Amino acid sequence: MIVISESATTKIKEMLAQEETPDLFLRIGVKEGGCSGFSYGMGFDDEQHNGDKEMEFQGLKVVVDEDSLKYLNGLEIDFKESAMGGGFTIENPNATATCGCGSSFRTATAAGKPNPEQC
Repeated sequence: MIVISESATTKIKEMLAQEETPDLFLRIGVKEGGCSGFSYGMGFDDEQHNGDKEMEFQGLKVVVDEDSLKYLNGLEIDFKESAMGGGFTIENPNATATCGCGSSFRTATAAGKPNPEQC
């Protein structure tokens, strides 16, 4: 199960509204790389694949590929405003180590393929 806060959902919907391609949704995934072994991926997509898991958050369609699900169970995505602007935050209970930039992680059972130059 993934959780996306109301503020993050609102911000993502605002970003989707600025796109010119109809029927876009948010795709969340994990790939090997980053300074800790795995990197998060978030972006807009309009094509689903076999094995994709579809979720909905306050009318926002979110898709996660089957391979990424095992690393994202319990993931929480939020959007926080600050004096310097705003940004998305990711809390992953599966991560046993992360890097300083916060976009790379590893779990207790999988280290991925670390690449310190990617952080």
